[in-house]
Amino acid sequence: MTVLALVLVVCSGLIHATWNLLAKRSGEYGVPFVWLYSVLSTLIYTPVAAVFVLRGAGGDVEKIGALFMIGTGILHAAYFLCLQRGYGSGDLSVVYPLARGTGPLLSSFAATIVFGERLGPLGVGGVFAITAGVFLLAREPGVGRGGKSGRAGVVYGILTGILIAAYTLWDKYAVSDLALAPLLYYWASLCVESALLTPLALRERQEVGRTWREHRAEAVGVAVLSPLAYLLVLTAMVFTPVSRIAPVREVGILFGALMGGRLLAEGGVERRLFAAGLMVAGIAVLAVG
Repeated sequence: MTVLALVLVVCSGLIHATWNLLAKRSGEYGVPFVWLYSVLSTLIYTPVAAVFVLRGAGGDVEKIGALFMIGTGILHAAYFLCLQRGYGSGDLSVVYPLARGTGPLLSSFAATIVFGERLGPLGVGGVFAITAGVFLLAREPGVGRGGKSGRAGVVYGILTGILIAAYTLWDKYAVSDLALAPLLYYWASLCVESALLTPLALRERQEVGRTWREHRAEAVGVAVLSPLAYLLVLTAMVFTPVSRIAPVREVGILFGALMGGRLLAEGGVERRLFAAGLMVAGIAVLAVG
């Protein structure tokens, strides 16, 4: 992995953890909040995408490219809904590590089959070290903060991880093999995502209005940061194997765990620090292996 790719992915991890903190702190776990930040993301990034297209940087999109744009929009809509449901059922320090840990484990090994990528012994060791650190962070996940059962949060966390693996492999093929421009590709997925969620949001108009009045700051924050985090990853995917990117991207768990412990008072600081050290070692090994 090159230094540029490493910097892009680590920055993405910090931004990703930040928007997840905002999503958790909002206290809104249904369709209205997800729809709000999806629509806002589409609107915010439309001028950027327009400039990109006008400059001719997007190239021609064939039917297969359009299919992949629609597909990633569907996968991301399911991902955001599943993740937000998870935050409604469990702690950030449980759902986030499970989601982010299951994803790279599946996508890294699936990439060896789908794309013919190969991990050397060091690379395999790095993947397992990062994954072990992730699951250490989620130790004793059956009980959430305040004694609340977190089983549903665990289930949603794992399901979210499966969706992460699915869209990671899907998007890797789109930006690497099909050479689709990352910015235009992801903006199109935002459009699809917003369109899919709109009928559901219309059924809850009053909730959408209340959510906007009470949590517009969080919605705007997620709308800006979520696409930015993933655009950095998509850019790195253009010239870096997904089996390297997917695990290193989980450095965001270091930030997320600390945010959950310090800002949301979810505890377990010593365990998080040990797991964080294991993950950092895995990242270093993976970067060179």
